[in-house]
Amino acid sequence: MLRIGMLTSGGDCQALNAAMRGVVKCIYNNAKDDVEFYGFEDGYKGLIYGKFRMLTGADFTGILTRGGTILGTSRVPFKTIREPDENGLDKVAAMKQNYYKLQLDCLVMLGGNGSTKTANLLSEEGLNVITLPKTIDNDLYGTDMTFGFQSAVEIATTAFDQIHTTASSHGRVFIVEIMGHKVGFLPLNAGMAGGADIILIPEIPYDINNVIDKIEERDARGSRFTIICVAEGAISKDDAKLSKKDYAKKLENYTFPSVSYEIADQIQKKTGREVRVTVPGHVQRGGQPCPYDRVFASRLGAEAGKMILKGEFGYMVSYKNREMTKVPLKDVAGKLKTVDPKSDIIKEAKMLGISFGD
Repeated sequence: MLRIGMLTSGGDCQALNAAMRGVVKCIYNNAKDDVEFYGFEDGYKGLIYGKFRMLTGADFTGILTRGGTILGTSRVPFKTIREPDENGLDKVAAMKQNYYKLQLDCLVMLGGNGSTKTANLLSEEGLNVITLPKTIDNDLYGTDMTFGFQSAVEIATTAFDQIHTTASSHGRVFIVEIMGHKVGFLPLNAGMAGGADIILIPEIPYDINNVIDKIEERDARGSRFTIICVAEGAISKDDAKLSKKDYAKKLENYTFPSVSYEIADQIQKKTGREVRVTVPGHVQRGGQPCPYDRVFASRLGAEAGKMILKGEFGYMVSYKNREMTKVPLKDVAGKLKTVDPKSDIIKEAKMLGISFGD
């Protein structure tokens, strides 16, 4: 009997269900022994508190196109994973106990950076763990692509497509705020696909005067409007020079809902132009997965299934140089993949006339 546990951790995204379905279909179609699947509810919380249910083939029927996660998810910060809960429960010990109580042969975790750190911890504690790279931010180290990213790019791009018509009609400056707190892959790709004139990402601190120069340059050429893509984690050059302590102190007294509204206020005061802010928010991580993510997540799931059957544990399934591969969890945990300001895509965007405010 082969017993496999699965959980989805952290923020949800498109194709979580498709990835789990890929694991299950691979195992069912290739395992020589009987198989039992156990789904832990609401991420690591389910593994900690023993909240799970046995899954059957019926649970994975019709979910290829379904967004969200049939298991539910939650955030259990890695920085607190070694701390007892409010009742004094040792969370790591509890996860191990529930793993062994169910006599699991493997735990499959679908999650992002913080979730992968916890998975590596469990691997180091002796559990058989395999992870799948999930996040709309595409910021997981060790893989060129994460599932959920392409779907989020499509949704965010649609927002730019809609904004273009109203921006051109009214001759306004429009700011579209795209998810990306620490990393700018999503706003960079969505901004380029959506025809943004200015893209501000965390990796390239901006000067508001350079942003305004681009707006005025477009005005001088007869363009009635400007579209600005702003990552939620965009930061000015002045703020980037601050220490973490001083920057945190500034944020304590921050009066704007987000950086996009601060940028809008600065543009309006300096130019007198009418500025509007649109925030698609969690819409970007919701809804059906796009066809690319359905295929990609299914492939990742199949690879995970193959690794389980071969007894290869302690890895994240990865996509490198257009090939499916695997990366040791210890080489992935705690590392962040960021946009290289000197990368080809940034250079090419600048060739197209896109400003990054630098």
